[in-house]
Order: sequence, then C-alpha cells, then structure tokens
Amino acid sequence: MSGPAKVFSPELVSAVIKAYDVRGLVGSQIDEDFVSAVGASFARLMKAEGSSALVVGHDMRESSPVLASAFADGALAQGLDVTMIGLASTDQLYFASGDLDRPGAMFTASHNPASYNGIKLCRAGAKPVGQDTGLATISAELVSGVAAPEVTRGTLTERDVLADYAAYLHKLVDLSGLRHLTVAVDAGNGMGGHTVPVVLGGCEAFTVRPLYFELDGSFPNHEANPLDPKNLIDLQAYVKETGADIGLAFDGDADRCFVVDELGEPVSPSAVTALVAERELAKNPGACVIHNLITSRAVPELVRELGGVPVVTRVGHSFIKQRMAETGAVFGGEHSAHYYFREFWGADSGLLAAMHVLAALGASDEPLSQMMARYERYSNSGEINSTVDDQAARTAAVLADFADETAGTTRMDGVTVDLTDGSWFNLRASNTEPLLRLNVEATSPVRVNALVERILEVVRS
Repeated sequence: MSGPAKVFSPELVSAVIKAYDVRGLVGSQIDEDFVSAVGASFARLMKAEGSSALVVGHDMRESSPVLASAFADGALAQGLDVTMIGLASTDQLYFASGDLDRPGAMFTASHNPASYNGIKLCRAGAKPVGQDTGLATISAELVSGVAAPEVTRGTLTERDVLADYAAYLHKLVDLSGLRHLTVAVDAGNGMGGHTVPVVLGGCEAFTVRPLYFELDGSFPNHEANPLDPKNLIDLQAYVKETGADIGLAFDGDADRCFVVDELGEPVSPSAVTALVAERELAKNPGACVIHNLITSRAVPELVRELGGVPVVTRVGHSFIKQRMAETGAVFGGEHSAHYYFREFWGADSGLLAAMHVLAALGASDEPLSQMMARYERYSNSGEINSTVDDQAARTAAVLADFADETAGTTRMDGVTVDLTDGSWFNLRASNTEPLLRLNVEATSPVRVNALVERILEVVRS
C-alpha cells in the first residue's frame, strides 16, 4: 500500500460487512480497492493477535482470483506472509487454516448469483470471525482509513492442499468395506466439481455419476443454492434416471450438502443432522451436539435418547462455531445443511457430512429412504422467503394473529412461536438479504400447509 489510506462510506461498509461475512455486488460494492483494504485491516488485526501469515483461497467466480489477489496485496503490505491455495471449496480453506495453523480468507459468495462475491474470514485453526470478533473492527478501520505502516513487505507463496484435504477427510470417515453404491452428485457448476472427484472418485465402493461438474461462476444450469427446492429438480430426475442409491447436491462453495434418496425425494438436513449426531455420539458418549433453533425438534429428542446433550443456538456459522468452542461439542447441524465437526476444527464441511451418510448407507442393507425414516419424526415446510419492506411490522401482525394459540415465544433469532398443539414456527430477517424467512414444523403435512398458508397471508398482505 502506498499513498494516503483509502476510506469508504459507512453506508457502503455496513451494507457489505454482514453479521458473519463480507458479501456484496462486484463493482458497485466490492472491488479491488475495497478488498485490499479489508485484507490490510484483517492482517493488522491478526498481526496484533500474534499471527505472521495468512492463507487465501477462492471459488470459481470470474471475479474471485482478482479479488483474492487484491486482498493478499493488502495483507502483504502490512508485513504478513500469504499462502495462496488457489481454487478451493470453503471447507478446503478451513482445512488449510487448521492444518497450517494460520488465519484464512475464502473468496466466495456461496449460493448468491454470479454478480455477487464476498469473503469468509477465520482465525488460525478455522476459528470464526464475526461482527463481535473482528468484523466490527474491520468496518471501523475501513471508514477511518487503514494505516499503511513502514514494514518489510510479506512473502507470497502458492500451495496446493487438495490432496492433503482429501486424505484428512478419509482419516475421519472410514469408507472401506461398504456395499457398492451409485452416487449421483450435482455440483451446480460450483466447487463440488473440484473436490468430489478427488475425495470420492477413488473409492472402490462408489460409482459417482457427475452432474454439472464444470466450474462456471455464471451458474448456467441452475442457482447453486440447493436450499431452494427448484434447484434440486435436476438431481431428483438424475437419481431416478441413473438408478442411483443416493443423490448429493452442493452449493456454490461446497460447504453445504443436501441429500436426495433413491426415490428422488429430498432428505431433510435435520434428518442428516440426527444421523451424523448418532454416529458421533457412538464414538463420544455423553457429548454435546449443537443445533440451531430452526432444526427439527427431532434432533434434540434423539440426542437426549442417545445420552448426549443438545445445545440450541441461533442461525449462522460464527454463532454455531462459537458455541461449539464453548461447549466442546462433538458435532453441530443447521437446517440449511451446514454441518460442523469438532475433528474438523469446529468448522463446517458438506463433503464430510456426505461421507458420514455414505458410510451409514453403505453399511446398511436398507435403501436410503427406509434408513432415514427413523430420523424424520415431524413434517416441516423448509425455509420459505418473503420479500417485505417492513419485516418487524409483518412479524408483529403474525404474532397478533396467533395470540390465542401461543404456548410460548423465544426471541433468540427472530421469533420462534410454540403453539398449543405442539406445532411451532420461526420468523426471522435474513442476515444477508432483504428477506423474511419462515420455517414451520408440525406432526402432519396437512397441519404444516395450513400454518404456512395462514402465516404467509399475513406476511405478504
């Protein structure tokens, strides 16, 4: 960095630096100057905490390599060494941060459209960086200007960690001795097309049937957001077409994994959370398992039945990781298909979760639909988004409409309403988009549908 420090408007900074990451429109919000300043500020923060080096990775978006380079330049100017790992999934970056024991930056906008990009930051050992643990400090520096010290510029190196990442995952989940499985995988033109061939391609027990493995940040086939049911349609058809035993769908940066059974039906992330929790508790009796407040109530029920301790937290990876660190939890799961592992530095890995499901299925003589039935105790709506200008007013209107049927409310993240018949719903504002998100769970699909229709009528009126 040379010359006077560049400053950015408070409005821009607050719009781009979210609760637990950096994300915005390329060009109008995020450009090389902006991310260079973020890199410099993050480097100053990490340097003050004793770090001397950073690791940086990026996804397949067209803007990602240039932005990652600009970020590295900002960090180098602050005197920190930078290791570039190149193309990577987000959990591959977390592996590098943990394995190399240095802070990291991952350039990705995850499931957002091609016009977006962003940065996920972590401390050494893949420890999260959120608003209260560094992002607020970075925001303040961007508004006031990041100081340019008189220091020796850091050293830039490149390192390929993909093979090491794959080997580490195989240490955590044994995939030997399984029955043969045909595995259909939709990478959505995202980073799953980079990691899945290396991690699963060499397993004798699997025949991998690839769909949309070509890395393409324009997402020509569908959005890389499997949380939206329309983006699972191709995989559902592909599973039936290929006669696959299981389907896996990854989001853009491949830190999330969604599962489809042999009938082409989606398996809820809550059921996957329960399955992985059961496997982890078998190895770690009595351990804590984290789940966010939107995860099915079946998860804490099963954890208690298995002798574990369920711990609820709000939505978002930095909050989950913080609670995992505080409790020593062995595993954590979210409704959005983020899965966190103590053995993976408390970080999330979609591929590691997928390997657990494959190991369980390959050791069972049941089809996936039957194997997962015991974890699907309730019916749920999935996450339904509504674009509204007055989220608080719409939420208040829904609460008023259900006042006579409410057994209790929790305001940990938005508002969770427990109803007198045992059903519940959660309404919360998105941390990254102008949306009001609804999740409903009840004992039957009929009751879920009735609640969804009633709530959305109020929300969207």
